[in-house]
Amino acid sequence: MTNVVPSGTKGVGFRSERGPVLIAVMLSTGLVALDSTIIATAVPSIVTDLGGFEQFPWLFSIYLLTQAVTVPLYGKFADVLGRKPVMLFGIAVFLLGSVLCGAAWSMPVLIISRAIQGIGAGAVLPISMTMVGDQYTVEERAKVQGYLASVWAMASVIGPTLGGIFAEYLTWRWIFFVNVPVGAVAVVVLVLRFTESVERRKHRIDYMGAALLTLGCSLLILGLLEGGVAWRWGSVESILIFVVSAVMLIGFVLVERRAAEPVVPLWVFSKRTLVGGNLVSLIIGALLIGMSSYLPTFAEGVMGTGALVAGLTLGALTVGWPLAASQAGRFYMRIGFRDTGLIGSVLVVIGALLVALLPIGSTVWQAAGAGFVLGLGLGLSSVPTLVAVQSTVGWNRRGVVTGTNMFNRSMGSAVGVAVFGAIANTTLANRFAHPPAAVAGQLPPSADATSLVLGGHPDPASPVDAFVREALYAATHQVFVVMFVVSILTVGATLLMPRRTAQLTFAEDAQVREESPSVPTACTQSQRSASS
Repeated sequence: MTNVVPSGTKGVGFRSERGPVLIAVMLSTGLVALDSTIIATAVPSIVTDLGGFEQFPWLFSIYLLTQAVTVPLYGKFADVLGRKPVMLFGIAVFLLGSVLCGAAWSMPVLIISRAIQGIGAGAVLPISMTMVGDQYTVEERAKVQGYLASVWAMASVIGPTLGGIFAEYLTWRWIFFVNVPVGAVAVVVLVLRFTESVERRKHRIDYMGAALLTLGCSLLILGLLEGGVAWRWGSVESILIFVVSAVMLIGFVLVERRAAEPVVPLWVFSKRTLVGGNLVSLIIGALLIGMSSYLPTFAEGVMGTGALVAGLTLGALTVGWPLAASQAGRFYMRIGFRDTGLIGSVLVVIGALLVALLPIGSTVWQAAGAGFVLGLGLGLSSVPTLVAVQSTVGWNRRGVVTGTNMFNRSMGSAVGVAVFGAIANTTLANRFAHPPAAVAGQLPPSADATSLVLGGHPDPASPVDAFVREALYAATHQVFVVMFVVSILTVGATLLMPRRTAQLTFAEDAQVREESPSVPTACTQSQRSASS
């Protein structure tokens, strides 16, 4: 029994034999998509309620860090234990973290709860993508990506809107509680409609590699996020943290070279397709979190909009992404993965440039338009590179390569939010340390002064509000400029991929599994019926 599409299986829609599995994947993806779009617009309200503006990047970085370091483990477990138990575990932990986030009474508690949420999210998205790679051919994935893109499109509209409504009219805590019913439905569908048969055997888990990766990445994020805030960049503390982080990551590479079953096998960096695809994913992660973190802040604090309008501004990016992703399949089936990704990377650069050029007197339409162009580029870059990565390996390695690709995106986001947070915090600290005489002594301590304008509708006649608004513009503008520089790297990363990508056919995939008795087999109930 092999995990390939039976010859009698027709169609990729909801009424096809694989329809229930597609619905389950979409619901699971929607869980992460909704959380990704709904929290960004509520950050100003959270800061106003709990305080700690200088700590708010941790709401993203700790979530992304725990997500990133667990993704490779989940990818490995999915190839060993099967997709279903890993997915159910991830959803359960994610929902637990969501409930704890909604009940948080301080910023540190909220940050810890976000870490738990990230541990669960580390399973949901990569395993969803792996399941799609299992169930559909390369040609069919072009259509399935349209369905998955529609999830992000709906989340891009529903998420920011709900986030703005909850933050402005109810309470920001509902942005976390809303995950519970969505996750519950996803669990029910997976339990009832997705079945798999897995051959059990003993495995050696690379605990040492996992520990070194987690600690090394955690120290790197800590050093980037707190440098220039809790301690000076050139201080002993800062240097020591980066040195220890580097030693641990080097040790991680050495351990992976000798591990029987490494967390991140080094062969994933031996092919140009995998290297290029992973680098693109790394850069996309950084750009996406930069926009998600600072575009709503720019809209509220600089442009003076409310949380709801700020959410719709960000929604333009998350509408552009799925629109482009839904059409990416048509492009890469005609001109190839690399050329499609190259078109997307050029749009990414153009969109990032438009964002960097936003003036202090920008309108909502200018900000939304720039975000929409960037979203188009991200959609055309992410889909072909991920499908190319999945298409170069068989079932028994698809979980690993998908997990590694998602790991790079999560690490890009984690490092990106740390770097962008350091830039913003350093800029604000410098501005607030030297205020003009007219506002000296009237500012709240540290970066919490931004709460004066983050509630929307700042007082234009107030010299204090005007100064804070200008300082916040300087901080976000610096972030957007760095994002533009990073976006240029997308073009180079895409060019690393070969023009023609070798692909395993489903027949070759089946042969790999038949020749590897230790590889678990999985299929839906409908597929087993069709096979028999």
